[in-house]
Amino acid sequence: MCIRACFLWEAPFAPHLWQIRYPPMRWVQEISLAGHGLRLEPLRPHHAAGLASAAADGQLWRLRVTFVPAPGEEDAYVAEALRMQEQGDRLPFAVVETTSGRVLGTTGYHNILPEVRRLEIGYTWYGASSQSTHVNTACKLMLLTHAFDTLQARVVGWRTDCENTASQRAIERLGAKKDGVVRGDKMRRDGTIRDTVMYSMTAEEWPSARRHLAHLLERALQCPRVCALANKKPE
Repeated sequence: MCIRACFLWEAPFAPHLWQIRYPPMRWVQEISLAGHGLRLEPLRPHHAAGLASAAADGQLWRLRVTFVPAPGEEDAYVAEALRMQEQGDRLPFAVVETTSGRVLGTTGYHNILPEVRRLEIGYTWYGASSQSTHVNTACKLMLLTHAFDTLQARVVGWRTDCENTASQRAIERLGAKKDGVVRGDKMRRDGTIRDTVMYSMTAEEWPSARRHLAHLLERALQCPRVCALANKKPE
């Protein structure tokens, strides 16, 4: 005890025990979410084949306003998502149909900022046969519920291509507010430069949005290809 006290006294430049900063536990921990006939599974390399099938359903890589992997790019797509997860900036999910085990697409959290309790939902796309169904509504409800109720997020954000008007309408129907446009923000697959539309929802806005989403999901399950919220293109 004396030796320790002398060390701290004789080396004032050394950190005191209460000054030592240990690596904090990550705010957004890996988790699986389930409900409404779907599972959001942490993305893994074995999901690559399922993502390839989902992307082929509508040849989504041909859409210039999305970043869906083209044939042969699925392994690299998953590897990049996992690299970002390792850095603490992303938590990617595979969207899986519970009954069949079929991968319908992907979504997740990204731009994770623990110090201000803010994150974004994005990297979202589904095969064409899962669009105009309850899938997007259900996924957003699960992700928002976990973000606001479990993680106690203060703000959840979205971003999408300025030309992806379907995605913008879908985000607005969630109850998110448009924050503005970031000009010249990102390179598209075809080499053109896009402007990015930013949206957000606050914790104070969440209770009303949750009721609205629950109502939309109920409608979507009753009329699976009519309700418009899920009718969106990838972000």
